[in-house]
Amino acid sequence: MDSHVIDYKIHGDDMQVVSIELDPNETVIAEAGSMNWMDRGISFEAKMGDGTEPDSGIMGKLFSVGKRVLTGESIFLTHFTNIESSKKEVAFAAPYPGSIIAVNLKDLNGEILCQKDAFLCAAMGTNVSIAFNKRIGAGFFGGEGFILQKLTGNGLAFLHAGGTVVKKELNNQTLMIDTGCIVAFTSGLDYSIERAGNLKSMIFGGEGLFLATVKGTGTVYLQSLPFSRMADRILQNAPKNGGKSKGEGSILGGLGRMIDGDNFK
Repeated sequence: MDSHVIDYKIHGDDMQVVSIELDPNETVIAEAGSMNWMDRGISFEAKMGDGTEPDSGIMGKLFSVGKRVLTGESIFLTHFTNIESSKKEVAFAAPYPGSIIAVNLKDLNGEILCQKDAFLCAAMGTNVSIAFNKRIGAGFFGGEGFILQKLTGNGLAFLHAGGTVVKKELNNQTLMIDTGCIVAFTSGLDYSIERAGNLKSMIFGGEGLFLATVKGTGTVYLQSLPFSRMADRILQNAPKNGGKSKGEGSILGGLGRMIDGDNFK
């Protein structure tokens, strides 16, 4: 199924939104709850599946969407269709601060693998499914786990990532990456896990026990701030048992609160 040809614009720097312009009868599919705004004249409907297999029947659709449950996503995708005779716009935002990546699957041999929560939206005709890590080490220690999302088609798809996104082109090269910092990579690359240096470095180096290794020829998208890392930092600094949060000035934090009257009530 050929993908619909859509126009788009990415707004912002750190908390981005992608707006997509739809011609009459064009459709974009998106994760449930990601829509930010849309023009009147766009019809939306939650459907099981991405619409690439309309004749698969109810059992085929249940089997297809059932695989999405393994990624922790909803079994439904929302289909947004322009039902008017003029161009209309719909916009989507990521669920946490970061960047939006536009990838043309036609330029990537029709397929890309991404972390299980990276998919945001895509042109109708894009198949959204899953792929399993073949290496047990990558599944246990690779940050993404055993299950990756697989996007196939010949049109535009949009991924979201935490922090800044860096695109790396590998030409028979090897790249060692902090686990969890991989957003997506083309299917021709080999993905595995290696131990992070010697025992001392693994324990005291602060880089974790394992590093992800990507080698071969293809494209890799990296993120500077995985959501899991951001969430861990927030939890570390959150108030414990109803207490106060850590002061920004460390030693002066408590003194600062006394001066501004926080402890004089």
